[in-house]
Amino acid sequence: MSERLQPGDTAPAFTLPDADGNEVSLADHKGRKVIVYFYPAALTPGCTKQACDFTDNLSLLATAGYDVIGVSPDKPEKLAKFRDKEELKVTLVGDPEKEVLTAYGAYGEKKLYGKTVTGVIRSTVVVDEEGKVERALYNVKATGHVAKIIKDLGI
Repeated sequence: MSERLQPGDTAPAFTLPDADGNEVSLADHKGRKVIVYFYPAALTPGCTKQACDFTDNLSLLATAGYDVIGVSPDKPEKLAKFRDKEELKVTLVGDPEKEVLTAYGAYGEKKLYGKTVTGVIRSTVVVDEEGKVERALYNVKATGHVAKIIKDLGI
């Protein structure tokens, strides 16, 4: 089981391929706040709802100084299909090796329909301008989560 991040921790650095195969690094966003959210799989109902909610609120978040990066274990080709099908505007990156998911505490044992399984734990980590964890939320719900973040961040 990977360790969960706590406020004040240094956010683990990462560089992952986006839907077009371009590398996206957390370091590219230094000086801005970043909402890094982890979701189990592109093109599934809950993950689609969450990605659409982030897309719908992207300009509001950007105006408040936040960038948004979605991380899943999907390969870039699947992310591109997901982005195009749903007209997503958020940056989606793939972590097929699950190294970043694990480093952020977003991969491990979870309950799924009453069974304990190993997989992606739907999570959101807000990283400040200096690369420190501002907040780390685990086992979040796909629906209503973005509205809750916006409210919690006072945007």
